Amino acid sequence: MGSKRGYLAIILHAHLPFIRHPEYDDFMEEQWLYQAITETYIPLINKFEDLYEDGVDYKLTMTLTPTLLSMLTDNLLQERYLRYLDKSIRLSKEEVKRTKENKDFNNLSKYYLNRFKKAKETFIAYDKDITNAFKKFSKLGFLKIITCGATHGYLPLMQEHPEAVKAQIEVAVGLHKRILGEDPKGIWLPECAYYKGLDKILKEYGIEFFALDSHGLLYGKPRPEYGVFAPISTESGVAVFGREQKSGRQVWSSKVGYPGDYVYREFYRDIGFDLPLDYIGPYIHPDGIRRDTGIKYYKITNDNGDLNKKSVYDHKEAKLKAEEHAQHFIDERIIQLKDLEGLIDRNPIFVAPYDAELFGHWWYEGPEFLDFLIRRLGEEEDLSLVSPLDYLEFYPTNQISQPSSSSWGAKGYNDIWLEESNDWIYPYLHKMAEKMIELATDISDPSDLNRRALNQAARELLLAQSSDWAFIMATGTTVEYARKRVKDHIQNFVHLCQGVEEDDLDKNFLRELEEKNNIFPYINYKVYSQKKSPVIVGKGEDISIKG
Repeated sequence: MGSKRGYLAIILHAHLPFIRHPEYDDFMEEQWLYQAITETYIPLINKFEDLYEDGVDYKLTMTLTPTLLSMLTDNLLQERYLRYLDKSIRLSKEEVKRTKENKDFNNLSKYYLNRFKKAKETFIAYDKDITNAFKKFSKLGFLKIITCGATHGYLPLMQEHPEAVKAQIEVAVGLHKRILGEDPKGIWLPECAYYKGLDKILKEYGIEFFALDSHGLLYGKPRPEYGVFAPISTESGVAVFGREQKSGRQVWSSKVGYPGDYVYREFYRDIGFDLPLDYIGPYIHPDGIRRDTGIKYYKITNDNGDLNKKSVYDHKEAKLKAEEHAQHFIDERIIQLKDLEGLIDRNPIFVAPYDAELFGHWWYEGPEFLDFLIRRLGEEEDLSLVSPLDYLEFYPTNQISQPSSSSWGAKGYNDIWLEESNDWIYPYLHKMAEKMIELATDISDPSDLNRRALNQAARELLLAQSSDWAFIMATGTTVEYARKRVKDHIQNFVHLCQGVEEDDLDKNFLRELEEKNNIFPYINYKVYSQKKSPVIVGKGEDISIKG
């Protein structure tokens, strides 16, 4: 077993919903991807490169969800991201000129210019496909990449249709293998949402572990003897890790956690909103809709401060604070280790799952924090970074317990994804699943056109099931877009299924959908069939689907 007194497993969940609109030259919500690449994914890759060059050993676990993988490998989005970077570089150059009389702003504008140039350099170095970077560090042994549901579908609300749950997992595992070249051994359950029996399905697809929010483990039956400081095992043999709450709050919370420190960069003040429209116009939406540019000049403001009198951001000062917080994070875990001495018969593990986009996008200094944390832990005698799989090698035998049905998010039991703003979607999703299962089971030898339509219907169902749409409706952000996405996928599905059943498909309509909603190009609609053969999982191969 390991030689440390304790272990830390950081799990970064990199996820965005599938947003791709070739019918528009510039689409607002596509910016979510470009911002995440620029402020989170590439900065993390740059830190991984620095750590490798410096000979630092570490283990991180990271989800790359199927929707994110699909977008990162999409040629259209790759070219559009390059265009986004070029525009950002031009704006930065303009800012260097505009701020020449203000030393602090001018230094920051030069800093942003270099950041955008570095992002472009990294992007091109990996052939405009940064999944190549993550594969590189996975093969080197520093990253353990796990999967998620195919479209981040909320699995507890699908459980009455097991074929729909299995499709979310099977399509995800297949895409993971195709793009990353290996079988995923772990999964980040969408929204960390679990229901009794889900682990048996995961076991079929070779999944060895997943993580839940704290209460999902603590309310297991029987109650876990070691709390969240060791995994449990379900009767099916899948290991379950629980989120350690203190380490979560320290990084998650903007109120009591590190990201709210007044030294750090303010997220909400961006020149895309602050500067005159006649100046910033060429760099925002062509219709004049203001949006973030990524160029922000201010620190976080004290709650009692004047929002119009913010202090100028100092990245060097913020970097020092990130180093201080990384050491504090380690010190707090060491204190916990001392408190746990003699209470359990094994070296405990602190499981710290976070949305990856917190690091860089929301908390700008997050990648710096991780870099310092990894380097300090490399010198720490009592605590080291591991993946959950490493810990299972140290301790292969764990208490058998049935986890509690749970999720993360407000109240922790599905509330966000099933409430008055979004409950209307589920009757449609259930009917769609029933129809997809019926057609996949009954139609064994379709014409080529009907086969394509059935495959596209499966895509439309999966896309409609994305938990992101329900979350957006519940939180009140871009609600109109989320509602439209669900309605569009429902209508597309209905038209396709009617066309198949009536043998009256609109070829142009089908072709347009295949070009627009082109996720999962190798999908087989028989993934929904009740008659398909048992799952066959093989190293680096696709899951076999036999009608």
